[in-house]
Amino acid sequence: MPEDSEYFSKEGLDKLKSELENLKTKKRKEIADRLEFAKSLGDLSENAEYSEAKEAQMLNESKISEFEDILRRAVVVKESAQREKVDISSQVVIEDEKGVQMTLTIVGSQEASPKDKKISNESPLGRALLGHKKGETVKSFTPGGEKNYKILDII
Repeated sequence: MPEDSEYFSKEGLDKLKSELENLKTKKRKEIADRLEFAKSLGDLSENAEYSEAKEAQMLNESKISEFEDILRRAVVVKESAQREKVDISSQVVIEDEKGVQMTLTIVGSQEASPKDKKISNESPLGRALLGHKKGETVKSFTPGGEKNYKILDII
């Protein structure tokens, strides 16, 4: 797969598409209405409402371009019933050097959410886990130093 691919679950990709559609329709309409209102106030050179609406329009169009670029590079990761090695979409049970266990899901960077225990395949721990099997110990290089994790299970 190309190096600049963005990996998604089907649900994650659908969510991104929905957000993009909202930006292109609802958000663009709201901004257009704000611009029309601001124009009706007269002199645009000193019109703060117009300036704010133009800024919002610029930010919205920038976000649309960013999302469209991500979608061009999007790869949907199919969940596999075969869990011999850690891959994107794998749910992994690991144990750190202190015996603390945690269950993490490896996802693409756009879907990463540490609070939901979803880590990016591009994060130090995500990269360290990819391709390894149950029972193996991996080293992750973090800002806090090197840490070892044992893979207890791949779900």
